[in-house]
Amino acid sequence: MAKSKAKKSILNAAAKRFMKTYLNTPSPTGYECAGQKVWLEYLKPYIDDYIIDNYGTVVGIVNPEAEYKVVIEAHADEISWFVHHITDDGFIYVIRNGGSDAMCAPSKRVNIHLKNGEIVKAVFGWKAIHLRGGGAKNQNPTVENIFLDCGCTSKEEVEEMGIHVGCIVTYEDEFMELNDRYYVGRALDNRMGGFMITQVARMLHEKKVKLPFGLYIVNSVQEEVGLRGAHMIAKQLQADVAIVTDVAHDTTTPMINKLKEGIYKAGDGPILSYAPAVHNKLLDLIFEAAEEEKIPFQRESVSRSTGTDTDAFANQGTVSALISLPLRYMHTTVEMVSKSDVEEVIKLIYASLLKIEDNHDFRYFT
Repeated sequence: MAKSKAKKSILNAAAKRFMKTYLNTPSPTGYECAGQKVWLEYLKPYIDDYIIDNYGTVVGIVNPEAEYKVVIEAHADEISWFVHHITDDGFIYVIRNGGSDAMCAPSKRVNIHLKNGEIVKAVFGWKAIHLRGGGAKNQNPTVENIFLDCGCTSKEEVEEMGIHVGCIVTYEDEFMELNDRYYVGRALDNRMGGFMITQVARMLHEKKVKLPFGLYIVNSVQEEVGLRGAHMIAKQLQADVAIVTDVAHDTTTPMINKLKEGIYKAGDGPILSYAPAVHNKLLDLIFEAAEEEKIPFQRESVSRSTGTDTDAFANQGTVSALISLPLRYMHTTVEMVSKSDVEEVIKLIYASLLKIEDNHDFRYFT
């Protein structure tokens, strides 16, 4: 029997090279500059103008003269650690920058970022299994007991290397592909979102689509510490519509309570959310786009806030919706997403934009 023909990817070679470079570029919360530069440089051929706000959120603009504004948005930052305390014998204790998980830290290699752009290599040390005994006390990694070892024997030696309280620490794990089905790496939450919105801009440009509104491609900073970048830029832009993309949990892996968390699976398409911050008429438009383009999707209901930048745009009165990418192992160094889902999210955002009219009226009644 002949094999079925695989779908042709909408990603070209340049896009795939950009994906790898962008995902591998450290962009910790509050220090997103390096990744933002990579992102903007790739996006420039597909936009008419751009702005960068005071905290580093970058916005690519198509049709900047248009009064009606539509946003597509993702966040740029990744979780990391801050150097918090250096002991007299040269060990380094850390605190979280964003939702970093201490359980993932032991035996990991890291980069300590110095002010001059240089990097010092270190490792998260951990007590050997032979020495832990049978008791439960101090057996599990916590922020209080994990530590870095950079090969020094004194506080003075650590400081001579340029390390000080406040230095940022990132994992050195990098992007890879797994079984030709998944993308894997740290910070897919949510630089994969940043990648996807650039591909929407690329497709619009290559297909010579003339949108009847201004399109604002937004890569926000500081989502991991309270949606701060999105709050700032949403207030500045005062957009009419925002389609936000972020990640959501694939709940089909072991140890997850499906009754509590719902069932969402990588490979089954984008997740569309029902939530107070999600505007029902915009959500209906997205559902219509998915059905017309035969894009598979999953449905999620969210109690109270979405916990994503959708909330920040909705708080400004912007008609907002959320399209999520299913992701396994969130806030680890092996975050995993389906290749097919990445392309389906891109296609869904693209198709949804084509359905938005100039001065589109999303009011529930008049």
